[in-house]
Amino acid sequence: MRPDAQDRLNSLIGRVRPPAPPPSPDAPPSARLRATPERSHVRTLVLIGVVAALVAAGYLWLARPRPAAPAASAAPMASAALTGTRPAVPASPAAGSSVVVHVLGKVRRPGVITLPSGSRVAEAVKAAGGVRAGAETGTLNLARKVVDGEQIPVGIPAPAPPPGAAAPPAASGAPGMPLDLNAATSDQLDDLPGVGPVLAQRIVAYRTEHGGFRSVEQLQEVSGIGPSRFTDLKPMVRV
Repeated sequence: MRPDAQDRLNSLIGRVRPPAPPPSPDAPPSARLRATPERSHVRTLVLIGVVAALVAAGYLWLARPRPAAPAASAAPMASAALTGTRPAVPASPAAGSSVVVHVLGKVRRPGVITLPSGSRVAEAVKAAGGVRAGAETGTLNLARKVVDGEQIPVGIPAPAPPPGAAAPPAASGAPGMPLDLNAATSDQLDDLPGVGPVLAQRIVAYRTEHGGFRSVEQLQEVSGIGPSRFTDLKPMVRV
């Protein structure tokens, strides 16, 4: 047989040669490992899968929804609601101040009365039980604010002060003493220079309509009192 024909025959025999039998169980481990190299690839794939699972779990943990933190301003309100306390309210500067007056005359319960600061004569009369049945207050200005320590005669003439005592705060018309616009009668106002009966009645009407004078300058709002007349009257009156 020629050499080239022999080579072709050997090539055909090698193509149809059956696969090698699996290693015997009695073969050494090194032989079995060399015979099954695909196991190393399986372990690599398993390791890669475990790492991928850990990475996915970490991502899901970081991306989980979290509850929103409560607003900082809600904490004091919740604390106040639990303790039942309320915000402190600053007291009014006038809270607690009072005046003491002596109400006498035709009232049901004459005597010394304590009233809140800024009270009116009408409130003092009411605190004394009110005017007696059939009695009248006369020219008493019920809208005037009371002054601490004063006497308020109701339906009777004002008692004369004892010798050497200070005059009461109500209008008295004494020479040299300013006249109280909120307590003066129409006749007393008529005695002021430049003020006649008509202008005196206008002053009383303005006082009644506006609840009394709060300043001497309000006298200029009375019809008939101009700048010149107000300048003459200003040192002679007060509130």
